[in-house]
Amino acid sequence: MRLRKLLSMLAVSTSMLVAGAACGSPDRPSIVVTTNILGDVVSQIVGDEAEVSVLMKPNADPHSFGISAREAHAMQSADLVVYNGLGLEEGVLQHVEAARAEGARTVEVGKQVDPMEYRDGDAAGTSDPHFWTDPARVVGAVRLLTDEIVGQVDGVDAAVVRERADAYAKQVSELDAQLAERFAGLPAQRRVLVTNHHVFGYFADRYDFTVIGAIIPGGTTLASPSSSDLASLVTAIRTHQVPAIFADTSQPAKLAEVLAAEAGIRVSVVPLYSESLSEADGDAGTYLDMMRFNAEAIIGGLTGNGR
Repeated sequence: MRLRKLLSMLAVSTSMLVAGAACGSPDRPSIVVTTNILGDVVSQIVGDEAEVSVLMKPNADPHSFGISAREAHAMQSADLVVYNGLGLEEGVLQHVEAARAEGARTVEVGKQVDPMEYRDGDAAGTSDPHFWTDPARVVGAVRLLTDEIVGQVDGVDAAVVRERADAYAKQVSELDAQLAERFAGLPAQRRVLVTNHHVFGYFADRYDFTVIGAIIPGGTTLASPSSSDLASLVTAIRTHQVPAIFADTSQPAKLAEVLAAEAGIRVSVVPLYSESLSEADGDAGTYLDMMRFNAEAIIGGLTGNGR
C-alpha cells in the first residue's frame, strides 16, 4: 500500500510538472543579426520583445569577421536573420545562405533602402553596402525591419514594436537634422574626404561632401592598393590641400600614415568608427553615438582643430 501511494504521488507530481511546462511562458523569439550596427538598430526596435544575438563583435571589420559553428547553427534556428547584404559580410554570407536553405527567414536590409552604386575605383558600378552613413536611409531601414519583425516573428507585441520603432526613427531623423546643421559651417573647399576605403559615399551624397579618393580603391578592406593608386591619391591630396585622411578604427592606420608622409604636406590621420560600433561604454557604443563621434571627428580633421 505504501509503495502504491508513493507511485501515485509521483504520477501526480509528474503530471503537474508537465502541465506547468505546457502553461508556462515560452522562450522569447530569437533574432540573429550579422553586423553590430544593424544589431543596435534591431535592439532599439524590439526591446524586450525578442532575444537579439549579434554576430559581429565590437571594433571588428564587417568584411572579414567570421563566426563559430554554434553561431551558424543559431542562425538556422532563429525566427529571423537580419543581414546587411550587398556583399558586405564577406565571411558570413555563406552561413546566411545556409540558414535560408534550412528554412530560416532572412531579410537583406541594404538592397531595400535605395542602394547607391560606387562611382569610381575598382568597385565602380556595383552596389555600395555602406548605407548606414546616411541616417535618412537608416530611417527607411527601421521601417523595413519593423514590418519584417511584426510580420515574420511570432510572439512579439506588434503595438510595442511599432511604438518603439517610431520613437527610434524620430531620434535618427533628429540626428540627421543636427548633423546637417553642424556641417553647414564647413566651407565648400573643405568638404573633401580621403578615406581608408570607399565607405562614405552615402554620407557624402547626404551632406554635400566630395570623396576625392580612398587608399584602397574599392568597397572592401580585403583588397590592396597598387603603387599607381597611391601615386594618384597623393596627387589628389596635394591638389586639394586635404588636411586629413580618415581611417577606420578597425583597420591599422599605418598605410594612411605612410600616405600622409608621401604627400609631402601636413596631413593628419583621423580615426572614425565607419563600419563597426565600439564597446558599449566606448565612444561609439550605439549607432547614434557613432554618427555623432564621426561628425565631430570629420569637422575637427577638416578644420585642423582635431578632437
